[in-house]
Amino acid sequence: MATPKSLRAFRIVLWTLVAVVALGATALYLFRPPARPLGITGQEFALNSTRGGAFTQDDLRGVPSLIFFGYTYCPDVCPTTLAETTAIRAELGLTPDQLRIIFVSVDPERDTLDMLKSYVEGFDPSVIGLVGSSLEQTENAKAAFGVFSEKFGEPGDPYYTVNHTALTFLVKADGTFQGTIAYEEPKETAMAKVKRLVQG
Repeated sequence: MATPKSLRAFRIVLWTLVAVVALGATALYLFRPPARPLGITGQEFALNSTRGGAFTQDDLRGVPSLIFFGYTYCPDVCPTTLAETTAIRAELGLTPDQLRIIFVSVDPERDTLDMLKSYVEGFDPSVIGLVGSSLEQTENAKAAFGVFSEKFGEPGDPYYTVNHTALTFLVKADGTFQGTIAYEEPKETAMAKVKRLVQG
């Protein structure tokens, strides 16, 4: 039968071990923090690029990026956002090699790659357009950024609209998420966020 003295000694040893493990875990986190997922959620995706070939989550690395989800038939939010992001990049004196602008279609049923290419390059020839070959590919890309979209209109109507997340995602050069710019966010705050992204 254990004595109070031996139980007390056992508890001291046990709590000492707990403290050592906690300190070790803290040191490991500080000196080797866990890797952040590419994009936001880490979901893998592959989309067709207007630059040719496929664009995957691994291609997020290399250059800071502004990424927006939308569709070419969008009447207001998408063209406004593309115009604003290209204007901000120009005003900051940044080149496409310093800041990429990427437009991802949420409407692969209508947005062909050629159509998307013409659309995005109408705002700036350097804008990259991405579109899935299927709804599944599109859903994977949306899941990588936590994006929502849904068709709105009568069944069979070719002129349906698409309700979708209206955020511009800021992705750092290492491919990890930094923040967002809201639709119609004041230009000064949006530019400050882009500066921080590029200086990063």
